[in-house]
Amino acid sequence: MANMEFNVEGNAQNFQTDLSAGTHEITIDEPENLGGNNQGMDPLSALLSSLAGCENAVANFVAKEMDFDLQGISFQVNGNIDSEGMMGNPDVRPYFQTVSVKAKVRTSESDERVQELQEKVDARCPVFTTLHAAGVEMNADWSKA
Repeated sequence: MANMEFNVEGNAQNFQTDLSAGTHEITIDEPENLGGNNQGMDPLSALLSSLAGCENAVANFVAKEMDFDLQGISFQVNGNIDSEGMMGNPDVRPYFQTVSVKAKVRTSESDERVQELQEKVDARCPVFTTLHAAGVEMNADWSKA
């Protein structure tokens, strides 16, 4: 497995965007108080959801490599953004200032092994590393459930 390509297609009307990737579909929208119809998750929450999903996928790959007893992970992901940036203020960056990932790992492994898993996952997760490379302050806290 070397170079991988991902494709998403969709149509948008007003704030709602209906997208597909292969046979899977998702609707991205804004809440009513921001002008949308609340027909789907807002784009920033979708990005944070992608982070949790990507961390989980990479954790499963890494766990197999480490012979790590990974029984499951519960995620809580929070992001902070100054909305002035996306509203046009050129002095404020229009993306997340900080993102925090709290993960509770269901496992029989030691706390040290959980930390080793986290370090490897954070270093290899494409979504985590993309946010980090953009200068987003990434705070990760993984512990045993």
